[in-house]
Amino acid sequence: MRALITGGCGFIGSHLAEALLDRGDDVMVIDDLSTGRMENVASLVSHRRFSFAIESITNETVMDRLISECDVIYHLAAAVGVDLIVQDPVRVLHTNVEGSAVVLRIGARYRKQVMVASSSEIYGKSAKVPFSEDDDRVVGPTSRSRWSYACSKAMDEFLALAYAKQIRLPVVVMRFFNTVGPRQTGRYGMVIPRFVQQALRHEPITVYGDGQQTRCFAHVVDVVRAIIGLTDCQAALGRAYNIGSTQEVTIEQVAQRIIALTNSQSTIVKVPYEQAYEEGFEDMRRRQPDISRIERAIGWRPTKDLDTILQDVIAYTESSLNQGSLNPTRRATCA
Repeated sequence: MRALITGGCGFIGSHLAEALLDRGDDVMVIDDLSTGRMENVASLVSHRRFSFAIESITNETVMDRLISECDVIYHLAAAVGVDLIVQDPVRVLHTNVEGSAVVLRIGARYRKQVMVASSSEIYGKSAKVPFSEDDDRVVGPTSRSRWSYACSKAMDEFLALAYAKQIRLPVVVMRFFNTVGPRQTGRYGMVIPRFVQQALRHEPITVYGDGQQTRCFAHVVDVVRAIIGLTDCQAALGRAYNIGSTQEVTIEQVAQRIIALTNSQSTIVKVPYEQAYEEGFEDMRRRQPDISRIERAIGWRPTKDLDTILQDVIAYTESSLNQGSLNPTRRATCA
C-alpha cells in the first residue's frame, strides 16, 4: 500500500509512518513544519520506501500529485493545542477548514480512501459522559475563541461524511482523545510533556483551574494500532470512531504521579484559567470516550496504562533534555 500522511512530521504522524513502513507500506509525508519537526522522522529519511515534502497542504498543485500517487490518505495535519487556539484562532480556522477541504476535494477526484483525524474537542462541554459518537454536541459562543478548534474539527467531519454520503468516497473519521507518548512536546500546551519537563527541572508544576477536571490518556502506540485497524476495515467506512483510553484521571493526580515517578522536588501550583488564557475561558470538566463502536468494528482496546505512558514520556524527555533538543518550558495546560 502507498500511504500519504499529512502532518507526517508531527507526533502521531511520525509514529504512524514508522508503523506503516514496518508492515511493508510505502510512505509519503507532507508537512509545513509549523508544528511538526524533522527530528521526528530523521531516522526514516534514508528508508527506501519513505519520502517527504516540506509544503502546506493548501498547495493544491503539490497535493494533486501526491494524492494521485497514493492509495490511502491519513489526514493528520491540523493546528492544535489550547495555547495556539486561544492565541491564533485565525490560523487554526484557516489551517483546519481549508486544509481539510483541499484533501477531501482532491481525494474525491482520484477516489482515494481518506482517514480523517478529528478530536474529542468536538463534544465541547457536554455533561453526558462517556461520549458516544452520535451524542449531541455542546459548545460555547462564537465570541470565545476557545471553541474555534472544536467547530473547525466538526466542519472537517461534516465535510468528510458529506463526501462519503453523496459520492461514496471511502472515508473514516477518527476522534482522538488525549493521545500521549514519546515525541509529543509541550510547545502548545500539551499537559503531560509539560508537566514532565517541569518535574525533571524541579520547577513548579502549573495546573490550571482546580485540577479536578478529568481526562483519559492513550498511548500513541495504541492509537496508531487503531488507525491501521480502521484503515483495513471496510465496514468502518463512512463512520466516526472514538479512539482513546477509558481510564479517567484528574489533572492533579497526573501531576502528583509525575512528581512521584521522577522523584521531583516540584510542587503543584494552581493557576486560574483567566490568568492562564483569557477572561471567560471555558474547559471541559470531564472527557471520557465510549469506545464500544471501535471495539465492535476491529476488536480494539488500549493496552498501555497511565504509568506506562508516563514512564515512556519521562524517558523520552530525559533523553531530549540531555541532548538539548527541547525548548525551555513555557507553561502547562489542563486540556
